[in-house]
Amino acid sequence: MQGLNHCPAFCRYYHSATMASQRLGLAEESGPNPGESELAVNPFDGLPFSSRYYELLEQRRALPIWASRFIFLEQLESSPGGVVLVSGEPGSGKSTQIPQWCAEFALARGFQEGRVTVTQPHPLAALSLAMRVADEMDLTLGHEVGYSIPQEDCTGPDTLLRFCWDGLLLQEVASTRGTGAWGVLVLDEAQERSVASDLLQGLLQNARLGNLPGDSRVVVVTDPALEPKLQAFWGNPPTVHVPRRPGTCPTPVYRDTVPTDRVEAACQAVIELCTKEAPGDVLVYLPSEEEILLCCESLSREVGPLALRGPPPRVLPLHPGCGPAVQAAYEDTDLGARKVVVTHWLADFSFSLPSIRHVIDSGLELRSVYNPQIRAESQVLRPISKCQAEARRLRAKGLPPGKSLCPTEIKHEKNPHTQTQEICSGLLSQVFLPSGSCRCLYPKSFLELEAPLLPTARICEVNLSPVVLLLKRRQIAEPGECHFLDRPAPEALMQALEDLDYLAALDDDGNLSDLGVILSEFPLPPELAKALLASCEFNCVDEMLTLAAMLTAAPGFTHPPLSAEEAALRRALEHIDGDHSSLIQVYEAFIQSGADKAWCQARGLNWAALCQAQKLRGDLLELMQQIELPLSQPAFGSEQNRTDLQKALLSGYFLKVARDTDGTGNYLLLTHKHVAQLSPYCCYRSRRSPTRPPPWVLYHTFSISKDNCLSIVSEIQPQMLVELAPPYFLSNLPPSESRDLLNQLREGMADSSVESESSSTQEFGDACVLQ
Repeated sequence: MQGLNHCPAFCRYYHSATMASQRLGLAEESGPNPGESELAVNPFDGLPFSSRYYELLEQRRALPIWASRFIFLEQLESSPGGVVLVSGEPGSGKSTQIPQWCAEFALARGFQEGRVTVTQPHPLAALSLAMRVADEMDLTLGHEVGYSIPQEDCTGPDTLLRFCWDGLLLQEVASTRGTGAWGVLVLDEAQERSVASDLLQGLLQNARLGNLPGDSRVVVVTDPALEPKLQAFWGNPPTVHVPRRPGTCPTPVYRDTVPTDRVEAACQAVIELCTKEAPGDVLVYLPSEEEILLCCESLSREVGPLALRGPPPRVLPLHPGCGPAVQAAYEDTDLGARKVVVTHWLADFSFSLPSIRHVIDSGLELRSVYNPQIRAESQVLRPISKCQAEARRLRAKGLPPGKSLCPTEIKHEKNPHTQTQEICSGLLSQVFLPSGSCRCLYPKSFLELEAPLLPTARICEVNLSPVVLLLKRRQIAEPGECHFLDRPAPEALMQALEDLDYLAALDDDGNLSDLGVILSEFPLPPELAKALLASCEFNCVDEMLTLAAMLTAAPGFTHPPLSAEEAALRRALEHIDGDHSSLIQVYEAFIQSGADKAWCQARGLNWAALCQAQKLRGDLLELMQQIELPLSQPAFGSEQNRTDLQKALLSGYFLKVARDTDGTGNYLLLTHKHVAQLSPYCCYRSRRSPTRPPPWVLYHTFSISKDNCLSIVSEIQPQMLVELAPPYFLSNLPPSESRDLLNQLREGMADSSVESESSSTQEFGDACVLQ
C-alpha cells in the first residue's frame, strides 16, 4: 500500500471514493476523514458522480469481496512475479469488483503500462459484465468501459477497462495485429477451464512470449477448488481469499432415483414452488439447449392457468443462442413477478443472478468431445463435477449478493406481503432471510460415485489444430514444450500436426509456412481458412466469404418444419448442389428480405445467428482487404462458379470426404472405417422426390450420436479430390475400396498427363520439321 499512497492519481481516486462513501454513512473505518463538502468527482471522466453511483456503491460494499479490497490492491502493487490469485466462491462479487480495482491501480500508475483487459470464457458474460460495471463506475459503455466479443467491438480510444471473450484475446495475442497493450490482465472464471483461458496462462508462463508489456500484472480469478492447481502452476503467487458469504447455505434435497424425463421432472418442481408461493426466483439447470427450449415451452403453457397471487412467472432461457436477449434475466420484473431462468453449464460460474433463491439441478451436462483418432465429435451426456454441483447449490444461498435494502427501509417495513414482493423483485434485505432451496433431480450417490472433483479441461477434449497453429505462430516449435495446466494427449497433438501438414500450413522443418502464417490470421478453423484462401485462386471469394460466415455463426435448419407451410418455405431455399450452396442461398435471401425477423421465423431460421453471420462476413472481408488478398465478383448460380466453389471447399476439406459404398446412404469415411448417414436436416434427405444418395460427398462435421450423422453435406467428384488433395494424404489413407479407386484415378490422370505432354512435344517437333 506504501507505493499507492504516494501516487497522486490514486490519492485523488481514493479521496473521491471516500467522500462518496461518507455521504452514505459508510466511510472506511481506516480511511481518512477529509472534512470537505465539495461534490465528489469521478476520476475516470472528470464528471460529478450521479445519485445512481451512490446507490450502487452501497450495494457493492455489501458484497463479500469488498472486505478484501485493500488487501488485493496491496498484493497487486507488491507481487514479485506480477501475478495475483483471487479465490472465492461463485456470487461473491469477484467478476464485477476486481476489474474496477484493477482500473484504480492502472489509474494510479497513469495508465503508463496500458489499460485493463478482463477475459471471460463466454461472450455473453463479457457483454453483461461490461454493462453492469459501466453502470457501477458511473461511466459510459463504449467509452471508458467497453467490451469485445465476436462480431461486436464496443470500445473506443478512451476505453480504459475492456471486457473481452478469452478466445478473442487469444487470437489477438497470436496475431501480428494484436497490440497486447494492457497493463493489467484479469483472467476471470479460470475454473471453467476453457481452451483460451488455459492457453493464455500457458503462453504467459512461457519464457518465449517476448512482446508483452514489461511491467504488466496478471490477476487469475478462480473458484477455491482450482486454487491448489493454480498455485502450483504459477509458483505460489500471492493469493487473496474472499470471505464466504453470510447466510445459510441450503441443504440439497435429493431424489431416490434419476427421473426418466428430466424436463418433466424439472417442470413439476418449478410448478410446486410456484404453487407454494415460496419467495424468490428460480434457476433450472438442464443438460442441453434442446431441453432448455422444451422446458421453457412447457412451463409457459402450464404456469398460466395456475391460480397464483400476482402476475404469472416469466420463463426465460439462458444459453449462448440467446444473444443480447440474455439481459432479460437481469431486468427487474413487475412487483411480485417471479423469474424462472432455464439454463445449462453456461451459468455454473459466469452468471450471477442476485434474486435467485431456488435451484433445480439435473446434475448433468451435454458436451462435445473430439476424438482425434477418428476426427469426429461426440455428444457426451455426463455428470457435472463436484465443483459445479457446489457452485449450483450456492446460487440458492439465503442471502444473495449485490442487492440490499437500506437499514431504514428494513426498520420501517411493516407489511410482510410487501417484503415478500421486494424479495421476489431482487431487493434483498441485509438481515437474515430464510435460506433458499436446492432440489437435485438425482440420488445423493450419483455425484459421489460418478462425478469428478473439477470440470474437465476443454483443451483435452477439442480438436487441437487451431491450438497448434497458434503455438506455431508464437514460434513455439514443439507444442509439447508449452506450459499447460493439463497437458493434452500426445496423440491429439500429433493428429493436429498431421492435419496442419496436410493443409500445407507447415514447412519441411515443421515450422509455419507462409501459408500457415496467413491461416493463423483468420478467426476460423484451419481447414475453413484454407478453403477461403483457395477461393482467391478459384475466383469464388464472394461465395466463400458467405459460406465461411454461415458455417461459423448460423446453424441453418436445426429442427424439423413445424407446419406444411414452413416446410414449403424451407424447400424453396434448398439448393440442388447441396447444403453448402443452400447456406449461401439462405444468406442471400435473408439479405434480400432486409434481415427481417418475421421472415426468419416463418422459415424456422435463427434470426440472431444470421445477423451474426452478416457481421462476421464483413469482418472477414475487411481482414482479406487488410492482408491484400485478391477478391472476385459474385457469380453464384453459374456452372463455372459451382465448380470453383467445389474446388475451394475440397482444398480445405479433403480430410472430410465419405463414399456411399452400397447406394443406400451408408457412407464410409475415407480417413477411418466408420460408417455414417446423412443428417435428417440434409437437403438430400428432405427432397420431395428422393433420388439415389450422392456417391461421394464432402461434409462439414461428423458427430457420433445415435445414428452417426454427417452434417452440411455436398456432392463432389472423386477426380476433383485426386486433383486437389496432397498425394501423400491419399497414400496414407487406410486400406479400403475407396482408396483403391482414388489411386486408380490418380494413376489414370498421371498417364493422361504424360500422354498430353508427349503429344505436345510431338506437335512441337513436327512444327519444327515443317519449318
